Amino acid sequence: MRYIMIGKNIEVTEGLKEAIEKKLDRLSKYFTEDTDVHVTFGVEKDRQKIEVTIPMKGSIIRAEQSSDDMYVSIDLVVDIIERQVRKYKNKLIQKKQAGGFFQPTFLEESTDDEEIKIFRSKRFAIKPMDAEEACLQMEMLGHDFYVFRNVDTNEVNVVYKRKGHTYGLIEPEY
Repeated sequence: MRYIMIGKNIEVTEGLKEAIEKKLDRLSKYFTEDTDVHVTFGVEKDRQKIEVTIPMKGSIIRAEQSSDDMYVSIDLVVDIIERQVRKYKNKLIQKKQAGGFFQPTFLEESTDDEEIKIFRSKRFAIKPMDAEEACLQMEMLGHDFYVFRNVDTNEVNVVYKRKGHTYGLIEPEY
């Protein structure tokens, strides 16, 4: 794997490079040698943050973690990436797609990863409203997203919270 490391408000030291390469090398059995791994180290308000992105054809494996210690953040982000790789592998096997970025031996291994299980289901009436009213309802409920029927288009839409106290709107496209 090829590592591309960037530091934001932090110098990428040899110690950090060695730590991330050592931890991510346990994932090298899953990927081919020409796979790029983008690693961004950052410091924000006394928090040590790391982002790891592995672009692949048709998909991206990405995780970010922050803590008081960069080495703890590295451990956490590697665990997340490994979990995502296993889920992606299961998806490939289920769809019988070619896994061009993965080693053939990894694809042939059997996995006993957990399946996606839905533990709770809700049914509710969708009230027609505009996006602004949906955002207010979402805030009152304390949720991160809210499903509603758009009064203007009569389509089902979703509003969601974004970073920086902003909102997003998802509208269907046919």
